[in-house]
Amino acid sequence: MAGVSVTIKKRILFVLISFFLMFFGLIGRLVFIQIINGDDYLKKAVDQWTKDIAIPSKRGIIYDRNGKKLAVSATAYIIYGRPAQIKDKATMAKILSEVLEMDEQTVLKKISDNKSNVLIKQKVDSEKVNQLREKLLENKLNGIEFVDDCKRFYPQANFASHLLGFTNNDNTGQDGVEASFDKYLNGFPGRNIVMTDGHGDELPGSDRKYFEPQDGLNLMLSIDEVIQHFAEKAIENAQIENKAKRAMAIVMDPKTGDILAMVAKSDYDNNEPRKAPAEVADKWATMKDKEQLDELYKVWRNPILSDSYEPGSTFKIITSAAGLEENVVKPDDKFFCSGFITVGGHRLKCWRSYRPHGSETFTQGVQNSCNPVFIEVGQRLGKEKFVKYIKAFGFGAPTNVSLPGEASGIVRDVSAVGPVELANIAFGQGITVTPIQLITAVSAVANGGYLMEPRIAKKLIDNDGNAVHEFEPRVVRQVVSKETSEVLRGILASVVSEGTGGGAMVPGFKVAGKTGTAQKAENGRYISGKYVASFVGFAPANDPKVAVLVVIDEPGGSSTFGGVIAAPVVGSIIGDTLRYLDVKPQYTEEEAKKFERPIVKVPEIRNMNYKEAVKELTKLKLQYRLDDDNNPAPESLVLDQTPKAGAEVNEGTVVILYAQSVAP
Repeated sequence: MAGVSVTIKKRILFVLISFFLMFFGLIGRLVFIQIINGDDYLKKAVDQWTKDIAIPSKRGIIYDRNGKKLAVSATAYIIYGRPAQIKDKATMAKILSEVLEMDEQTVLKKISDNKSNVLIKQKVDSEKVNQLREKLLENKLNGIEFVDDCKRFYPQANFASHLLGFTNNDNTGQDGVEASFDKYLNGFPGRNIVMTDGHGDELPGSDRKYFEPQDGLNLMLSIDEVIQHFAEKAIENAQIENKAKRAMAIVMDPKTGDILAMVAKSDYDNNEPRKAPAEVADKWATMKDKEQLDELYKVWRNPILSDSYEPGSTFKIITSAAGLEENVVKPDDKFFCSGFITVGGHRLKCWRSYRPHGSETFTQGVQNSCNPVFIEVGQRLGKEKFVKYIKAFGFGAPTNVSLPGEASGIVRDVSAVGPVELANIAFGQGITVTPIQLITAVSAVANGGYLMEPRIAKKLIDNDGNAVHEFEPRVVRQVVSKETSEVLRGILASVVSEGTGGGAMVPGFKVAGKTGTAQKAENGRYISGKYVASFVGFAPANDPKVAVLVVIDEPGGSSTFGGVIAAPVVGSIIGDTLRYLDVKPQYTEEEAKKFERPIVKVPEIRNMNYKEAVKELTKLKLQYRLDDDNNPAPESLVLDQTPKAGAEVNEGTVVILYAQSVAP
């Protein structure tokens, strides 16, 4: 019995020791879980218990300077799935893929995931959501959740496309003012946090936390929608008529630097920025992702900011301004054009070398755009002074316009400017500029000599219409004196009235400007048959209200001269803009007989139907135009008009109508 007793005791002792070891092991494990790694396990538990859904903020509206909406946030939805609640996953995947136009296998994989909720699709419009809800109800399926979202919408599609830019699926600005003012427009997203059970259902009486999203601020631009329409139409016609690779225009208020219009054609629909460009649409499906992206970048790129070119004779304005300011030339100084001039052993021709200009004053040299005259002015200035003025006018550096992708252009260092380089730069070769730089510099000549920073945004506004911040006009520096500005304005006015810029004439308004025709260069060599035709002008010459630059890239029509194909486009935009701004024309006696028309008062046509409004305008011999290319029904309502009721205008003035169809 003693032997048995010892054996039992040993066994009992072994069991006790094993029990205590297991007990202390469990205690150690609990200490490890609860104390050492307690925070990690708590976080995992909370993740399983909670459903945290982001609530997007509403992106701010983008307005033109008069409060017209250019970009808005339309109602949309984010669709989430709760896999644990979806019983018939195959049917659910089929319905979702059909309504949302998604790949069925991709959807099936999403809703089969071992997560409490999965994102299915963003930016779904109300029509599709209603359709989806009906299908789910019909098939008695649960497990889909709809969360309010915002979808960016551009009411006029490709209107001011390069200027406005676009957003991605997360409502983040990707280009244009959408990108450069994103931190103001985007706001702050909210969150909806609820406690759930293993099936993803909200626990009764659980602590729900809802954080309200903060809407973004609204942005008022310097752009005027009406002037933008004038420029868009004129540039579209110019590109088509001249079979050009590209055409662009920028309209500026020279006194403030406000950009009133910015157009580059070809463009794109901001609502569908990733749609295949027309030029490659037929082979889009066969292209690789990188190839597609490269093509899209070409379309998105804003050449007014990002592309530099040799300005040709439009740059002679800068040479003239520097020469007059430094007093190395006067309007009546005599020059002689023999058709060419020899510099550093190189013969540099005048554009009209086949029939030289002969004896001419400096003013006549500007009117004739005579290269030898400007070469001599450049020589009188010397390279140090000339380069100083070129940089003072803003060339060789970004203008700091609040838009992405701005280039600096190329200005040679003084040490790299020899006699031939100096001569070439004086008439607009051997230097590259961007359109935004050139219009800004010419505006300085027009406004009394002050270089203004281009302004694209006027102010930020909250949802109650209060100004949160205003972007004031900024003077960068004074480049030339008011006296030089006044003299040069008169000379440039004579270019239009008596010289190569006659195509920019506008009856009743004195237009000043300069033509430009430059041969394109690639890899250091000029390309035969490829030109950039341009014209830059402002009006009225004695008190400029508007400056316009038009650039036509690689025209393929009957002419490549800026004075022939670009000047009339500038004249058209200036004429329409000045009349719209109610700048009173001052006709010469001859013009008065031909163009002056009786004054009539614009009637009140808001809230009238379209048919009646047209009848009223026609009765007063006023023309009309819609603010887009749609053809409204006769019963459509006129929501707004420009000019406003009561404005006194000439017979034949165009009244712009903003119409919207009456709901059926």
